[in-house]
Amino acid sequence: MSNSKSILGVIGGSGVYEIEGLHNKQWKKINSSFGNPSDELLFGELEGQQMVFLPRHGRGHTIPPSDVNYRANIDALKRSGVTEILSVSAVGSLREDLKPGMFVIVDQFIDRTFAREKSFFGKGLVAHVSMAHPVCNRLGNHVERSAKDIGINIVRGGTYIAMEGPQFSSVAESELYRSWGCDVVGMTNMPEAKLAKEAEICYVSVAMVTDYDCWHTEHDNVSVEAMIEVLMDNADNAKSLVKNASSFITSDKESSECDCKFSLENAIITSPDCRDQELVRKLDAVAGRLLN
Repeated sequence: MSNSKSILGVIGGSGVYEIEGLHNKQWKKINSSFGNPSDELLFGELEGQQMVFLPRHGRGHTIPPSDVNYRANIDALKRSGVTEILSVSAVGSLREDLKPGMFVIVDQFIDRTFAREKSFFGKGLVAHVSMAHPVCNRLGNHVERSAKDIGINIVRGGTYIAMEGPQFSSVAESELYRSWGCDVVGMTNMPEAKLAKEAEICYVSVAMVTDYDCWHTEHDNVSVEAMIEVLMDNADNAKSLVKNASSFITSDKESSECDCKFSLENAIITSPDCRDQELVRKLDAVAGRLLN
């Protein structure tokens, strides 16, 4: 593993992959053991480095958060050789100082989703992966450095509460999340981060603040129009961040030794002679390192 080359996967909206300098672009259908990913994957090269892009909601934003096949998305990226994932998503702010237009490098999650498949494992093949530190600190360092290099207003560290959606929060929910010490609220990073951990892929989440949810007395209603306007304003920053961070991430010689690459060590509990062989086959990409 120490000699393997890092390949950066980017999960985000449609505009994230419209990066100047991305060459040899090709959309490819990647088959997954867990159904269909959100879309084809876009393969390309940026300054000599291979990258893979996946539109989380599909091109044209056709898939709502609850219907995203998160397992297929992560499995497809793993099958494509992706070793690092940079996730970009829109969020609402739960703090006065996190203003629309700012970026947050998330380091903790509270998962309040309830209608999604959250693990690659299950009956016949049980695994318990630690989520104490759900994102890759090494990747966080690269993203923070990259953002500051190009003047993006970014905050390091924050708790992301994942809600089911697709509706936005009520005032009572928004105030509840604030009382829990959450910093941003969104609908997509869970179970995405959990599955990346199970797949032993380093994962970093960049949350782009679009609004104040609905708790703020002077900004007390989430307007889709206002949110989209901020999203468009953030689009160029997001693309610049991905482009600048990619060079740091793909040239990191410590990538192969990162703890994230060994998340499944001692996590699989089911005895080898009791394992569901069909599930073992489905996990050939995600957990083949330990199961094959």
